[in-house]
Amino acid sequence: MKRTTLRLGLAALFAAWLPTAVHAAPLEEVRLDYAFYSPESLVIKHNGWLEKDFAATGTEVRWVLSRGSNNSLEFLNSGASNFALTSSISAFVSRTNGQPVKAIYNYLWSVPSAILVQGDSPYQTLHDLRGKQIAATKGTDPYFFLLRALAAENLKPADVKIVHLQHPEGRTALEQGRVAGWAGLDPHMAGAQLGGARFIYENPEFGLGAFLNTQERFLAAQPEAVATVVKAYERARRWIIANPEEAAQLVSGETQLPVEVIRLQLSRYDFSTPLPGQVHLDAIKPVIPLLVADGVLRRNADTEAALASLIDARIAKDVIEASDEPR
Repeated sequence: MKRTTLRLGLAALFAAWLPTAVHAAPLEEVRLDYAFYSPESLVIKHNGWLEKDFAATGTEVRWVLSRGSNNSLEFLNSGASNFALTSSISAFVSRTNGQPVKAIYNYLWSVPSAILVQGDSPYQTLHDLRGKQIAATKGTDPYFFLLRALAAENLKPADVKIVHLQHPEGRTALEQGRVAGWAGLDPHMAGAQLGGARFIYENPEFGLGAFLNTQERFLAAQPEAVATVVKAYERARRWIIANPEEAAQLVSGETQLPVEVIRLQLSRYDFSTPLPGQVHLDAIKPVIPLLVADGVLRRNADTEAALASLIDARIAKDVIEASDEPR
């Protein structure tokens, strides 16, 4: 499409949002997180795309590193950031528990975790880890994956000893033998795997979306800023698909991890469903009873309302439909 189409599409979008945004104060600064588990965020930050896009309005761009969905949501809910990169389940949990989180874009789809042990470990199955320590980051996809894995194997969380460590510390604890297993997250999981760790539990049916989120108030007050950010993510997504080896090299440089690790990480990601929708919500539903049983969600929480109101894809739909090919 021509750039004119993109401009007209976004102009129409902004006009639709104008009644809620007309009294908003000028945006002096936009705050975003970036994360090793979000290749698009690294591409955008590396290339300075948002700094260029926001230059015309004088809006400063500030980046903050997130180490996991829990970290990202802390930044968003405290006001330290305006956008959060999280698992779809983490965004749902946050909204169910009372935070005004809105998912506005799906930056990738993947099976987010696996259960790993050291290469020379005697353990072969998840049942072998009964009574043993397993590292996981509470509030993130690997923790939710662990809950699902245990349930699928007719085990309970109490049958193992879950050690709550942030993702990189979980890998270190596994490699040092301080835990018997680890619910991993890429790229740390890919690094551990190439370093000799092995999977003892995988499940391709546990695929989930990964969301770019903002807060309801920011979405209503600053639709143009939100559209600018979503446009950058869509541009980065298309560029990664078109340039897989360059993307691997770029992410390797940003993370300071070997390119072989990043190639393995990216090979597990599906970038084909950027518009968040029913398929992403349906993937969350099987996890809800486990979240309630584990105390992650209150037993009286209105999970149906939270799930139904989690996504606002209007801006993403317009941007995706109007986007040019990557520049």
